[in-house]
Amino acid sequence: MSVDLKAAWRSWSVLTRLVALLTTLFLLLWPVSRLQNALGGTARDLWILVGGLLLVCAIPWGIRQLRMRFLWSLRNKLAITYLLIGLAPVVLFVTLVLVSAYVAAGQFAIHLVAQRIQTQLDQMQTENTDCAVHFARVIARPETKVDPHNLDPSLLGLDKAEMERGQIAIFIDRLPALLAPEAGMEHSPLGLPAWTPPHEGFHGIVIDDGRLYLAAITQRHSRNGHIVTVVRSVPLDKHIMELTALGLGRASLVPVLAESAGSSLRTNLTMARRTDEKAQSVSGGSFPGAVNLLDVPVYFFSTIPMTVWDTAAKENVPVEVDSRPSLLYTQLFAVSIEGLMPEFIRILLIVLCILFAFIEAFALYMAMRLSSTITASVSDLYGATLAIDRGELAHRIHVTRTDQLAELSRAFNRMSGSLQRLLVEQQEKERMQNELSIAQEVQANLFPSGDVRIPSLELHGVCRPARTVSGDYYDVLVYQDEEQPPKGLGIAIGDISGKGISAALLMATLHSAVRAYRFASEELSQQPHLRRDHCEDLFDSPGHILGLLNRHLYRSTQPEKYATLFLAQYDIARSRLTYSNAGQLPPLVLRRDRSVHRLDKGGTVVGLMDNMDYMDDAVTLQVGDIFIGYSDGVTEPENDFGEFGEQRLLEVVWSYRNEPLHVISAQVLQALDAWIGDAEQPDDITLVLARRV
Repeated sequence: MSVDLKAAWRSWSVLTRLVALLTTLFLLLWPVSRLQNALGGTARDLWILVGGLLLVCAIPWGIRQLRMRFLWSLRNKLAITYLLIGLAPVVLFVTLVLVSAYVAAGQFAIHLVAQRIQTQLDQMQTENTDCAVHFARVIARPETKVDPHNLDPSLLGLDKAEMERGQIAIFIDRLPALLAPEAGMEHSPLGLPAWTPPHEGFHGIVIDDGRLYLAAITQRHSRNGHIVTVVRSVPLDKHIMELTALGLGRASLVPVLAESAGSSLRTNLTMARRTDEKAQSVSGGSFPGAVNLLDVPVYFFSTIPMTVWDTAAKENVPVEVDSRPSLLYTQLFAVSIEGLMPEFIRILLIVLCILFAFIEAFALYMAMRLSSTITASVSDLYGATLAIDRGELAHRIHVTRTDQLAELSRAFNRMSGSLQRLLVEQQEKERMQNELSIAQEVQANLFPSGDVRIPSLELHGVCRPARTVSGDYYDVLVYQDEEQPPKGLGIAIGDISGKGISAALLMATLHSAVRAYRFASEELSQQPHLRRDHCEDLFDSPGHILGLLNRHLYRSTQPEKYATLFLAQYDIARSRLTYSNAGQLPPLVLRRDRSVHRLDKGGTVVGLMDNMDYMDDAVTLQVGDIFIGYSDGVTEPENDFGEFGEQRLLEVVWSYRNEPLHVISAQVLQALDAWIGDAEQPDDITLVLARRV
């Protein structure tokens, strides 16, 4: 168990370890922090500190875990993508609509409250105007003998109860003519303010001594030159607010929150509010119950204009309305609420909601289908990659669709099939490479191993294939009886048509045939009933051996297969080289005086036509003469300056004529490599050097 915990701890990241340690410490400190002593206080502080650190570390850790575990799956990523693309705009749009509807509903409720108050003010202004016009006519009559500043209300047709309620005051030339019992200059709003109202009069909400009123002022000029001013006011109390909030819910005015535009006005108004305890909110109506679940409360706050009575300063009094959508809907369609149109609108909205819900459900269904299609394809591809990784190259994805993901799956199937074929081809190539390596090793064993040295002659040969195996051929056979010194040696240089395995096989056949004919001559010469000199003459003639090889190759190989071949036999006693050339590039004998003798006598290539004769020729080698046998891979490589050529070969050999043969051979190969450059070696390179010593 401890080993598993250690392994898990090592596998965790630094952030995960930190979160685990902080969580453990947080849980251990919690019971200690509940103690009511000094230790508990210290533990409580540490507990809060550890909790803060845990919160700071847990947020990025949680985000990382969410990305690693939840967002690793393509299905979860697609779900979040669909939510961000599809649901987020819907949520934002619905939120915008709801906020707009809430603001519109609240503004409509404020508008209704302000309109109802304004209706009462307009009615008061109309009554004021009628009263002022009537009073101006009364005092302008000649028969009116009364004191204009001490009038009886009955002259104006005013009710005594109305006067006692303090709703009206009349001033002539700004002097009181008719006042309520408690009205006067010091008891506003019935007292005439110091500011002059506009010509068309004034009506609105005013505040005086911390109290709110509905007030109206009207001035008229009489024909006898007097100015009649009528002031009408109504306290803005609970009764007025009840009428204002009728059918809306609850409406409130909060004068204590009103602010003045100027510092002096704000000071006066604030002092009035501080000294008058009546400067409190005025509300009316009651908050109704909900009709249904969607009938949520609507709380809205705004301001309406207000005037300070003493100074005519403009203020704003806050107004708050608590209502519900059902009440506002009733007020909005109050005229046609019983008609067919509201019912039609309601049914239409229900139908639209159902239609939108159906469209949303269909969109969700299509999104799930598309998501399942994508995730299924990705899951199949992921499973297929795991199968390929396990080496199951025969695994294929079952595809039934015709979309782009299906084409991707088909492409994967084609790729896996190609991989399977390539693996088979690679295995076959490796098998062939192994066989070629074996063939190369076998062919290397067919070539002479190391330099050959006999009395009066030293010989060195090299063959470098253009491919793994070579179609060029060279061989050296030392003629020596048992316990006798060598009598001579045979030299064979050939070039098989073509390259690669077929040429190498034909080369091996040619190699075996040449050696077989030579060994046969030795065996026949030892038979007592056969003439020794006749057998030796028969097989010591290179031309005769070429004739036999030509017949053998012609009858045992394909028609297009042939070989060029040079055969020579060196007689140690006479230093004489007898040869016959069957189409091979003529070997060269480079004399000490730098003259060159070409060994070109013989006949055509072997294996191409039957019954061909090959003639022999001979040359005597002097001390220091160098025999140069080569294939076309030595003289025919090209670059921008043409072929390497026979002349360059002779120049290299002559330059190093006094060096050992293997040094001369190495210099020739180096010159060839420099001539070829970075290009691929075009043909097999075979070089045989012999020097008379």
